[in-house]
Amino acid sequence: MTTTITSPSLDLAAPPTRPTRDSFWTRIAAELAEAIARGVYPPGERLPSEHALAEQYGVNRHTIRRSLASLSSQGLLRVTQGSGTYVEDFAVELTLARRTRHQQSMAQAGLRGVLRVLDAGTVRATAAQARALQLPARSALLRLAVLGEAEQAPLHVGERFFPLPRFERLEAVVRETGSITAAFTAHGVADYTRRESRVTAQMPEPALAAQLRQPATRPVMLVESVNVDTEGVPIEFARTWFAGDRVTLTVTHDE
Repeated sequence: MTTTITSPSLDLAAPPTRPTRDSFWTRIAAELAEAIARGVYPPGERLPSEHALAEQYGVNRHTIRRSLASLSSQGLLRVTQGSGTYVEDFAVELTLARRTRHQQSMAQAGLRGVLRVLDAGTVRATAAQARALQLPARSALLRLAVLGEAEQAPLHVGERFFPLPRFERLEAVVRETGSITAAFTAHGVADYTRRESRVTAQMPEPALAAQLRQPATRPVMLVESVNVDTEGVPIEFARTWFAGDRVTLTVTHDE
């Protein structure tokens, strides 16, 4: 028996399918959205100009403009007249209450919070620090410089001061766990509360703006706070600078 295999007919005269103009702008929009998700363009960063993007993708500026408009309508970009197109910042709502915990605040916002130690060392208390911690002038303090992040975006940079020798092992625990609360627990402080928080707005120094990945022309919020143990003894004085357009601070008095 002979089996005949028939090949499907091919229309050799038909030209190959080419991308349409519509597929160009949607493809470019998808690639830019993926680059934003991977952190190539972090929150607050200005994208290359329309002219530069047009050259990069080999299309005209109208196509790029359509791609950017689509991403803007999705909330990924914002266009500032006369300045450029920026990756939209996400706003995280943090609560300043009697019990303020970084990781807990992040979890409530549906985010994973990370606290990283940038620098550490022993310093002598200034007059303001000694007064806040109710210590003699020039008492020895542990100073931690920390960076708080959410989803790989910096939310705040802080200087935190702790009395010595009571908290001499605190740096090691914070580096290991990323948690001030865990470090306090390791030093026998089962619970602590915030005695006060003072909030002011200021313009950041260039180095601080760089750490927060924001322009130096954008204000930050400075929160000065004092935490006390269950006996009312001050255990921490902190100065924390929050990215102004990335964080909403809510002060509660219900505890």
